[in-house]
Amino acid sequence: MTQNKLSTGEKIGYGLGDTASNLYFKFFEVFLVYYYTDIFGLNPAAMGTMFLVANLWDAINDPLMGALADRTNTKNGKYRPYLLWFAIPYGLTGWLIFANFEFLTDPSLKLIYAYATFILFKMVYTAINVPYSAMMGVISADAEDRQELGRFRFLGAFGGGFLIFLSVRPLVEFLGKGDEGLGFQLTMGIFGILSILCFYICYKTTKERITAQTDANAVTILQDLSFLVKNRPWVIMFIAGILTLTNVVLRGSVTIHYCEYYLGWGSEKVFLWMDITTLFLSTGTLAFIAGCYMTKLVLSLFTKKFALTALTIINAVGIFIFFIVPPEATTTLFTLNLFCSFVAGPTPAIVWALYTDVADYGEWKYGRRATGLVFSAAQFAQKMGITIAGSAAGFLLAGYGYIANQEQTDEALLGIRIIFCILPGTLALANGLLLLFYPLSQKQTEEIQAELAVTRASQG
Repeated sequence: MTQNKLSTGEKIGYGLGDTASNLYFKFFEVFLVYYYTDIFGLNPAAMGTMFLVANLWDAINDPLMGALADRTNTKNGKYRPYLLWFAIPYGLTGWLIFANFEFLTDPSLKLIYAYATFILFKMVYTAINVPYSAMMGVISADAEDRQELGRFRFLGAFGGGFLIFLSVRPLVEFLGKGDEGLGFQLTMGIFGILSILCFYICYKTTKERITAQTDANAVTILQDLSFLVKNRPWVIMFIAGILTLTNVVLRGSVTIHYCEYYLGWGSEKVFLWMDITTLFLSTGTLAFIAGCYMTKLVLSLFTKKFALTALTIINAVGIFIFFIVPPEATTTLFTLNLFCSFVAGPTPAIVWALYTDVADYGEWKYGRRATGLVFSAAQFAQKMGITIAGSAAGFLLAGYGYIANQEQTDEALLGIRIIFCILPGTLALANGLLLLFYPLSQKQTEEIQAELAVTRASQG
């Protein structure tokens, strides 16, 4: 094993990039459906259609962004400059979704505004997050460094998520003073500023060290895509990405609905400034962070493939169990949530470490390192999952008869439970079984990295 080249400061700096991403991603995952249906006043089915249209376009432009980033050449690297260029647009466009301007009174105008701001934000998100993800594959060639980058990345991500879960509901209540729309607007403004700062710190503290073996401009985008499709490890991870994000986002989209309508948890404070839903979300995120912190230990005991497969299947079982836990069993619900979150904690870091292996395999197999395309295609898969989940959440809620801000029927409550437990559990189980077919062993990966190191050294 080569000696680590990365300082702790650079690892933390890189991790803050995903803090910035998750200040919005987690905000949207948990609160956006609730905001659109219960505050902004969109029809659930109309919202579902909007998610489908917006996310389909967003998923399509990911590979295009990856190919563009691969062909970008500046003195500061291929991917890092995008953090500098798009940090402010990222913060601003996310805030616009929740701006809730006074002139937005007509339902048709509201829907147009929602389409415009949601699509605009997701385009900016792609422009900054695809290059950010690709940086993980060029900051270091060392396997241990990469695993550490993945660990710090997701410590940063879940740190951002924890901040969201801990503070959003109290901030909305405090800043809005009874006006939830205003509360969300001001709260998102705070997180927008924080996200900009985090991206700037990430830019200043990181460095690209790996360069492609070939001139990117000598290879067409279609050729790059053909290499990618032939890359079997990538194909497996691509499908896994769709299943993972469909599971996560589908469940997250109805978490507030599950807590408020099925469990009957109200807004009264149960611990310091937190209501029980906030406590549920924040403790779960702390368990996630703790699990993420254990990634290094897990990978010292098991291979990446085995660890990811086993943890995914165990988490699936835990999600299923939620369906049979009655609303009054609060302690059991909290315990189960802590368990599932802890088990899932190491998985994101392992996933992205596997993607660096996939990029190495593509370079070794085809003589072409299209890091940006590999990672953008990974995000394409994830956004396909988000597209499916976001649309399905709206359509399913409408299909089960959910009506915002009203007492729900038994059918609507059953639907919320199915969306929160059964469907995500099924998707997680399918993902775990799929990962059994991931073809690269730990030994093969190490041999590929050793050969690539020799090749790069010979090229100067």
